[in-house]
This record gives sequence, structure tokens and C-alpha cells, in this order.
Amino acid sequence: MPDRDDLDSWLDGQVDPLPPPPGTFELIKRRARRRRYRKLAITAGGAAVIVAAAVAVPQVVSLHVLSPNPASSGVAAGRPATPSPSGGGSAASSSATPVPSQVATPVPPNFQPASVTFVSAGTGWVIGQAGTPGHCATQYCTSVARTDDAGKTWTGVPAPVTGPPDGAAGVGQIRFLNTEDGWAFGPELFATHDGGRVWTQVGTHGLRVTDLETVNGRAFALFASCSGTGPAFAARCTSYTLYSSAAPGNDWAPVGASTSGLADRRQTGGYGSASVVLTGAGGYLLAPDGLLYAGPADGSAPWRAVAPIPSGCAVGPAQANGQPAGALLAAAHAHALVLACALPPVPGGAQKKLIFASADGGASWHPIEPVTAGPAPGAFVAPALAAATSLAASPAGTVVLGTNQGIDVLPAGALSWQRVVLAGAPAGGFSFVGMTTDEQGVAVPADTAAGTVWFTFDGGRDWQASSVSGS
Repeated sequence: MPDRDDLDSWLDGQVDPLPPPPGTFELIKRRARRRRYRKLAITAGGAAVIVAAAVAVPQVVSLHVLSPNPASSGVAAGRPATPSPSGGGSAASSSATPVPSQVATPVPPNFQPASVTFVSAGTGWVIGQAGTPGHCATQYCTSVARTDDAGKTWTGVPAPVTGPPDGAAGVGQIRFLNTEDGWAFGPELFATHDGGRVWTQVGTHGLRVTDLETVNGRAFALFASCSGTGPAFAARCTSYTLYSSAAPGNDWAPVGASTSGLADRRQTGGYGSASVVLTGAGGYLLAPDGLLYAGPADGSAPWRAVAPIPSGCAVGPAQANGQPAGALLAAAHAHALVLACALPPVPGGAQKKLIFASADGGASWHPIEPVTAGPAPGAFVAPALAAATSLAASPAGTVVLGTNQGIDVLPAGALSWQRVVLAGAPAGGFSFVGMTTDEQGVAVPADTAAGTVWFTFDGGRDWQASSVSGS
């Protein structure tokens, strides 16, 4: 047995490890590659399942059910009288009746898109009407189509069983939040929380939903007291209340007393309109009297009045889709707002537009200059006879103005507006324009019989039509 000094010397000496058997490192590398490939295959398989589910599931904003409202025939059942909206934020809770949805079918040849919504650059939905024999589950032909490749192809998906806007009945607008939660509205309200397999009619106690937007897991909607008839579902509205609900729940409640019962107090016996714009950080409500409200988009607090919009800019009555005809509001991001004000037509029918921008959430406004020739700073004739119908702003700051004659664009950082030349432009111009990303946007023709949705992929400079029915 060695003595202690010899053992200590041996332990303190340098030790050279034995080399591994030949081929060990190559074997480890091959096994690592196989594990990596298996991981990638599993990830890709999971992604394929998600995409497949997204294709089959239209995404809609989930809204709160205020009262049961069976509508198996597509016609709203009798409703109680319109309540006075509570300013305390208590939910108007009740049960909801699931409404059987139409079975998914190919898009009918004569599908007429009325409203569009996108949740990514590729995935979006349109809602409209179609009357192809054999397509409709009932006498109503409300239809929904979906694309997952930015309009290259469309697929028919389930739709609420109801008709087009007709006074207090029907729907004509659609919004999606994700692949599970969504809403069809205007004036009735339908919700889906399973990707559109079943649509549930949401009772509104006689109120009409004139606008609805979603962001960050919540939906915000305007519930209005209106008496307009026929397609003018948002006409003759005397008051508006801002409601909100978290998705996928149906817990609709007034946002607060400050945004309950809003009316145009500047006109005795007059009728106005209102709109909601959301950003990732907050939201804005343009009230009928021209007062701008703002608040958090997470439902954590009531919205408060900020300031009136510029003098001489009247919100005006509602268009056919429920949006104001006189003042159009859009947001590029949290505090950057754009406002288009349509002035009363001058002799000859020309309608001048005042375009304003705000960098502080509506507290102050300044005209966007320079612009095309006009009688006052900020006046933009686009063109002289065109009426403004819709306004959008991209995150980068590009402003897109839809009119009844076409589309006008103010690119981010540009000093002048550009009239977009459209090949085969639809008669009557566009009822809606929106920017999904800095480069991609979408527009809906005012004439739904055109059967198309228009896309831009270069920030609004060029637009091309996508036939929803493929015919």
C-alpha cells in the first residue's frame, strides 16, 4: 500500500482522460440531428393543425348577450322596450339562444360582399347577401366567406341565419378578433365562440348595434336607440351608449356614465351618428355632438371626454353602414389620429374635405399640409364631386381616404395626396377602406353587386380586385 506522500503526489498530478471509442462524436451528432428533425416535424404538424382549424373556423369578435332572442327563422322575436342604459357599468345579463348556422358551402356565384375584416395579412372574412337557389338554409341568404391567402381564394363558411339590414332586423357588418370569437352586427347582433360553427343571437333589448371593433381580447360596440327603416338601420338615432365585453365571454356592460345616452345636443330634434376606433393601447369614441372620448382598451376604466373635434366639423347623419357621413376618424397608433371632415356641398355639388391630424390623442388638431388647392388651409378636394365615405391610417402613418368615386392616398412622409388610378374601378366608389399592415389594405365597393373586395400590397399606391365568388 502506498504511503500518504505518494498518494498525495498522485492525486495532485495532471490527469489525462482516456479518449472515447472511435466514432463516438459522429454518433452523438447524428442522434442530435434526428432529435432536431423530430422536433421540427412535431412543430410543423402542430402548425398544420392550427392552420387547418383556422381555415374551417371564421373568427369573430365575442360580444355580450344582453337577453335571449331566439331567431331560428332569422327574424327577431318581440323585444322589451329600450331600457335606460346604466351608467354604473352593471352588466345587462341574460341567457342566449344558439341559432343553427348554415352549413359551409362554396361561395355562391352572386355573393355580394358588404363588410370585411382581417386578423392577419392572409386571413379575413366578408359578409354579404346571396340568393343562389339551394344555397340558403332558409329564405334568408346572409352569407360569409373566408380567405387565408389575402384574397387569392375564398371559401364559403357558416353564417347567421338572418337577412340584410332592415330596420331593426338583419345584419350587414362583421368583425373578427381571433379564430374563435367573432360578431355579425348592424342592427342585430350575432356572436360565435367556436369559430362560426354555431352563431348565437345576442339580445339587445331593442337597441341597434351601429358599430363594433375589437382589440386585445375585448370588443367595444355602440348600442343605439334608432327608428330608421329599411336598409337605413342606423338612421334617426337619438342616443348611443358604449358597451364592452371581454372575449370569449358574453358579459356586455356599459363602459361608463360618461359614454351613456350620447346625443347631438347641438340640434333640437336632430339625429346624429357615432363611431369607435381602437388601438392596442386605447380607444376613441366620436360622439354625435362632436365630442371625442378616450379610454383604455382593456376595460379597466370608464372613457372620458377629451375635447371637441375642430370647429366647423360636424359628425352628421349615418351612412348606410352606420359610419358618420360628416366626420371620419382613424388612428395610426395610440395617440396619432386622423380626422376627415366633409363640408356641406357648394354650388355645383363639390364637397371639400378638411383633413386634420392629432399627435396627442385628440387634445389638439392641425390641418395636414400641404394639400391640393383649396379655399383654406387643410382643404382637400378629392376630387371636387367626390363624397368621403371611409378613412384609414396605417401604423406607419399612410392615410387612405375612400370616396364615392375612388381612393385617395397620402403616403407616410409625403407632402401631397395621390389620386389612385384603378383599373375597372367599381361604380359608386368604396364604402370602406382599411389598412391591415403598413403595406396591405382592403376596400369594399359601395355597390355590393360588384362581388369584389379590393386589396393593396404596396401601401395604397396600387389596388386590385379580388372576386369573392370566383365567378
